[in-house]
Amino acid sequence: MKLVSWNVNGLRACVQKGFIDYFNEVNADIFCLQETKLQEGQIELNLDGYSQYWNYALKKGYSGTAVFTKVKPLSVKYGVGEIETEDEGRIITLEFEDFYLVNVYTPNAKRDLTRLPYRIEWEDDMRAYLKELDSVKPVIMCGDLNVAHEEIDLKNAKSNRGNSGFTTEERGKMTDLLAEGFVDTFRYFYPDREDAYSWWSYMNKVRERNIGWRIDYFIASERLAPMLKDASIDTHVLGSDHCPVILELQ
Repeated sequence: MKLVSWNVNGLRACVQKGFIDYFNEVNADIFCLQETKLQEGQIELNLDGYSQYWNYALKKGYSGTAVFTKVKPLSVKYGVGEIETEDEGRIITLEFEDFYLVNVYTPNAKRDLTRLPYRIEWEDDMRAYLKELDSVKPVIMCGDLNVAHEEIDLKNAKSNRGNSGFTTEERGKMTDLLAEGFVDTFRYFYPDREDAYSWWSYMNKVRERNIGWRIDYFIASERLAPMLKDASIDTHVLGSDHCPVILELQ
């Protein structure tokens, strides 16, 4: 089984830049999107063989998630309990026979860190939610989690320390999650691989020089480890400031 996750930073724009070609080429069983930036009725995708599930933000042109799956889920849930950002269309949970899939677009703490306190509250709520699901069956969470966990996960760790996405608080919350029985699947396979990034600034020639961050993940319950086949990052795929990340299961 192949799972793909991609922050498309505006699906309508990404479709104009080759999204469908990549979608057909990668032939995922489950394809998750973040930051779709559209409302219901603003796009029509004819994806033969796939069921489509969308979580739209109330605010136009903002946030939003979607999941396209060949495997029909047993159930689908949008948002998490009382989490405020349900209005931002950030979470879709699909229940399958052997696992839960949680597609997430984590809130950014903002450049001036004004949203950091809320971000930390979000992390605690998400960790509790994932543990609750994990008590029933294994979990795979994917998406733009807006954090580079370790120094190896971004190009300029020293100069970015304390910046949004690389604060001690955000990194600590990822550490806390992994300590609860989850694994960062890319690091499970490639613990020491450097220069492996999934997001680059739009600043001039940053992507060409691979000055990036790895902030897109597949996080899985530890007991799924025997089923994990490979994890990869399709850095060659353009169309967004992020690139797709992939998880393959036995």
